[in-house]
Amino acid sequence: MRLPALIRILALVATVCSWETQAMATDGLITIKSSFGPEDTMKRLEAEVKARGLTVFAHVDHAAGAAAVELKLRPTDLLVFGNAKGGTPLMQQAQTVGIDLPLKALVWQDDQGTTWLSYNDPAYLAGRHGVGEQAKAAVTAMTGALHAIATKAATP
Repeated sequence: MRLPALIRILALVATVCSWETQAMATDGLITIKSSFGPEDTMKRLEAEVKARGLTVFAHVDHAAGAAAVELKLRPTDLLVFGNAKGGTPLMQQAQTVGIDLPLKALVWQDDQGTTWLSYNDPAYLAGRHGVGEQAKAAVTAMTGALHAIATKAATP
């Protein structure tokens, strides 16, 4: 592994560890604990996304879908959002990143009743698709915005 890549990985780990909310990151998925229930967390998430001028493209209530076919599923609610100014620089470098865009955030409740908010780490997506250095500023901006949005939605 080259030194610059190692330094970036260590910086990302330090950032994740310094977050004020309980967080976990696994295979490019960042998950933070919410102080609110699933419905309030989703309302707060959607409000924050809109307040930042992002477009909400879809809202998928997986639990409602399950209930429609007489299956049970704990609250599991997906919000799809973004804007072309943020995502296009990544797709200009690697069009395949379009499979992972627009951005998504999942609000879900575990079997203990705890509510979580999960989203894909933009740096992970960039690495997955081989996005070049030219899109580094866009990835950094996306990372900061997602962290801020998620934190605002999940914490008082």
